[in-house]
Formats: sequence, structure tokens, C-alpha cells
Amino acid sequence: MTPEVRAEIRRLFYAEHWTVGTIVRELGVHRETVLAAIESHRMGPSPVPVRPSILDPFKDFIQATLQKHPQLRATRIYQMIRTRGYVGSEVQVRRHVRKIRPATNKEAFLRRKTLPGEEAQVDWGHFGKITVGQARRSLSCFVMVLSHSRAMFARFALDQSLESFLRGHVAAFESLTGAPRIVLYDNLKSVVLERQGDHVRFHPSILELAGCYHFQPRPCAPYRANEKGKVERAIQYLRHAFFDARSIQSVEELNIEVASWIDQVAHRRPWPGDRQRTVQEVWLEEKATLLPQPEHPFETELVKPVRSGKTPYVRFDLNDYSIPHELVRQPLTLIASEHEVRIVDENGRLTARHRRSYDRAQTIEVRAHIDELAKQKSHARQLRGRDRLAAVCPSSTRLLGLLVERSEPIRAHTVTLNQLVDRYGASDVEDAIRRALSRGVVSAEAVAHILDQRHREKGLPPALDPVLPDDPRIKDLRVEEHDLKKYDQLTDDEGDQES
Repeated sequence: MTPEVRAEIRRLFYAEHWTVGTIVRELGVHRETVLAAIESHRMGPSPVPVRPSILDPFKDFIQATLQKHPQLRATRIYQMIRTRGYVGSEVQVRRHVRKIRPATNKEAFLRRKTLPGEEAQVDWGHFGKITVGQARRSLSCFVMVLSHSRAMFARFALDQSLESFLRGHVAAFESLTGAPRIVLYDNLKSVVLERQGDHVRFHPSILELAGCYHFQPRPCAPYRANEKGKVERAIQYLRHAFFDARSIQSVEELNIEVASWIDQVAHRRPWPGDRQRTVQEVWLEEKATLLPQPEHPFETELVKPVRSGKTPYVRFDLNDYSIPHELVRQPLTLIASEHEVRIVDENGRLTARHRRSYDRAQTIEVRAHIDELAKQKSHARQLRGRDRLAAVCPSSTRLLGLLVERSEPIRAHTVTLNQLVDRYGASDVEDAIRRALSRGVVSAEAVAHILDQRHREKGLPPALDPVLPDDPRIKDLRVEEHDLKKYDQLTDDEGDQES
């Protein structure tokens, strides 16, 4: 029964109110045909029984995951629900994802064909933000794709600096075991400094890199995104098949995971040119056509002049790094790699080596730098300590002079006497020194014994020294005692005003 005949039967029966027999005779159709046409609307289609599926308990999870990550690959979802107890096949997951995935608009590009070893495409991918200590940093991924085999390299970084860009090239050429003859870029500032039509002024560092690895840098034409569509699709593939719904512990672990994923998943996918072959198989053939690597890899460290302020630290990338105190306010050179910061003096001598921090407001120190500064300050404090004793306790000059005549080191005595001044006051220490000299006992310990004995005779509690941390910047800090009579005068003045 054609749709036209069915529509005519229903019109005659419901609109014209013809009987079934009249319709059979007029249209020359079988009685069962007429009944089927008019009864199908009344009874409705027969319900199709729905069989339960082992995927049913996971459908809500799949739906929620696709709502949050619409481009997440079915293979990734399959891996996620397997860890949650799914024991079915991947095909069933693919069918369900294909049915419920939110629709997206697809952009069409022209297909470009390249010979083995001829071209690679490079670009940065943005992957949001990541927290490192107190810092909130942008997470980016350097991606290189060999245009013929689709073999790829990816490495995450916390910036898109020129040094990270160059570092990505060196690591990619090493991972892919060679360089192509052409590397195609977008019009990045790290690559193109200026462009007037077909005339391009490249960044000098890119030209140095190209000279080291013997490839030709080539920016794609403006507004021609299809020319580097392979790396664009690789970034999207990396985003939805690897990165989405993945917890991030650190960039180092993320780079280990992405390298494993490329080897176990991305390079095992079918090659677009022949679905019977994998990307891995075609890449193994393409290796022989890549340019050999140089004997020494290209240097990718950041080199910049720096100078410290009054303190023995230089500021770099939101953090402070210690230097020897004798280099304060001198011209220095900072050399930063991905994991290390080195500082050399104007003669090229290495003066400091630190681990690089991607946190912020951190002080990264070499303990020897601080200890040397504390030692120098301690010696200076000894000289200042003697001057202080001479000013507040004149008898201390005679005491220390007698110690020098006996060839005894006076450093410990000077420190002890200054501590006694802080603890008991200058007048009591001066009186105790005089008593010790009158008794012929020449030592700071004798002065301390006299003071302690007088303290107990007065019935006062024992004087205790404060407990300070071992950091010499705190432990050796000296706070001068000030006269408090001015504060008493303030209270007296207030009382006079009230009266």
C-alpha cells in the first residue's frame, strides 16, 4: 500500500464517511488493506520490547560526562567506565555515544598531501590553568605532527615563552628521531616578527634553530587555517581523548602520562591514508627519510642580565634566588633551564645553582650563602659589641684588656657580657664587673655568677634567655634597649590634664 492510497482511504473513511465495502469497490483494493489503513491510526504501532543492557547502569554517567566534555572520545569513556565495573564491549559504548553525543558544527578544509619526511606542523594548545603552590599558571602544550605519518609529539609547559617553544622543538626532534625538511607554523610571535605579504622576518632564535637542524621554517598564509589542519586536529584529539576528565598532579607526571598515551593509543590508531595500517607502522617507514640530528642539541636556556638589591638575592619569575653576599649590586648573568637556575659573575664563574620554582613569592636559598653572610655579620657584631660594652659598662674595657693580656679569646666573653646587659641591665653589669675585678677574678662567667647571686638574694625569679630558632638572621639579631621614661611621662601628662 502506497502512502497515496493510504491517505485516500483514510480521507474517504473519516471525512466522507464511506463504508469499508464502498471504499473496496471504488478503489479496487482488498478489504484487509482498507482495514489496515484505518485501524493503524486507532490502535497505534505495536510496541517494540526493550531488552536490558549491561550498559544501562552507566548511561547516566556517560550522559553527564558528555554534557561536560562534548568532544570526549568514546574510547576514553570506555576506559573510564571499565574502571567503574563495566565488562561489556567497546563497540556498544561507541554506538551509545554516537547516538547521544551533542551535535557540533564541522568545519570543512582542503586536504593536503605531503611526502614522507617532507613536513611537520607545530602549534601551541591552551589547556586552562593549573595551581602551583601559591601561583596560578597557564597550562599549555607544545604539539608537533609529522604531516605524512601523523606521528605526534606533545609536551606540557607552564608558559609559552620562546625558551619553552625552542625546548619543545629539540625534544620533539629527539622523540621523532629526526627533523623534517619543512616546519609549518601559525604566525606566532615566537616565529614571525614582521610580515608584509609574502615577505617574512623570522625571529633570530628560530633561524638559529633551523640552521642547527637544517629545516626550513615556513609560516602558513594568513586566514588559511586548513594549511595546518593536521596539528589543529591533533590538539583537539589530545584534548578530548587524553586531557579531558583527567586529574593533574604535576606537569612532570602529566608529560610522562602523555608520552605513554601517544605510544600506546595515539600511534596505534589507523592511518588516515590506509585504514589497514597504523600510524606507528607508517612512522617507522618515514623515519628513514627524516633529517639526521646534530651531534650536539640546540641550547634552549634563558640567558638574561640581573642585579641584586641590598639583600643577597636576585628576582626571577616571581621568586627570589640567593647569591653570595659579596656579589650584592654587581652585574650578574642568570641562566634558566626548565628545572634549574644558575647565576654566573661577570667573569663567567658559576656562583649559584638552584632548583627552579614555578611557585610565587618563594625564597630559594643555598645554606652556605646565608651562613657566610651570618659569619661576616657576627664578626662585625663582635666589634660593635665591644663598642657597646665600652659605652654602657666602662669597666668592661679593663676586663677585656686583661683577657687579651692572658691570650684568651675574648669573643665568647664579649657575647656573654652583652647578654648579661640585655638580661640584668647595664648598671647591674657594671657593678658586677667592678666587684669581679676587685676580687681578681677576670672572666664573664664570674660576672654572671655575681649577678645571679645578687638576683637570688633579692628573691627575684631567675632570668631566662628567650628560645630562638637556629636561623642566624633571627638568633643573632640584637634589639637595643630603649629608655621607657618617656612612656611614664606620657601617663603623667595625661593625669595632669585630667586634674
